[in-house]
Amino acid sequence: MNWVIGIDEVGRGPIAGPVTVCALAIRDRNLIETCRNFASRNLSLDSKKLSPGQREKIVARLKELKKIGKLDYKISSVAHTIIDKKGIVWAVNLAISRSLTRLTVQLGYQVTKSEVLLDGGLRAPKVFKNQKTITRGDSLVPIIGLASVLAKVHRDKKMTKLGTRYPAWDFAKHKGYGTGAHYAAIGKHGLSPIHRTSYLTRLTFR
Repeated sequence: MNWVIGIDEVGRGPIAGPVTVCALAIRDRNLIETCRNFASRNLSLDSKKLSPGQREKIVARLKELKKIGKLDYKISSVAHTIIDKKGIVWAVNLAISRSLTRLTVQLGYQVTKSEVLLDGGLRAPKVFKNQKTITRGDSLVPIIGLASVLAKVHRDKKMTKLGTRYPAWDFAKHKGYGTGAHYAAIGKHGLSPIHRTSYLTRLTFR
């Protein structure tokens, strides 16, 4: 049986840091049903609607399943410098391509014949013929929601680490999103080396 692959991204909207994509592959249909039941109990697997503790528990369980070969996933981040140079859509597509390429290397070329389910607005490379983009997929399709959780936890940890390198902007707190406190820090300290300059103008700081 071919794999079912769920894909989602996090970090499209922040004004700092990378964008991150996860491609999660599951072949055991019973496990997919287990994910579906889990989602129904928890209303949603949309990473934005879960607490940090809930997301960490989900990721811990997925890591256990990965170790015993029940599933696999690859996560790719594309830096702010590429977002500024090429645009966010190009960066997201690059992260999707990288994640799927790494899955192909790990699982074999049958991956390209697998079913690929993506959250609204996302597209896989054309070599993946059997793909479907689903509006609100992170809320409605468990495997997409799980990919969203994996990507969210991965990016949040990356932003927390960057926060220790650039403490003035408090990235660990807002993860690069444009909160009032974040804009206030920019007004006081200017831009950090990881801000997306293409997202920011002089009007931002008035």
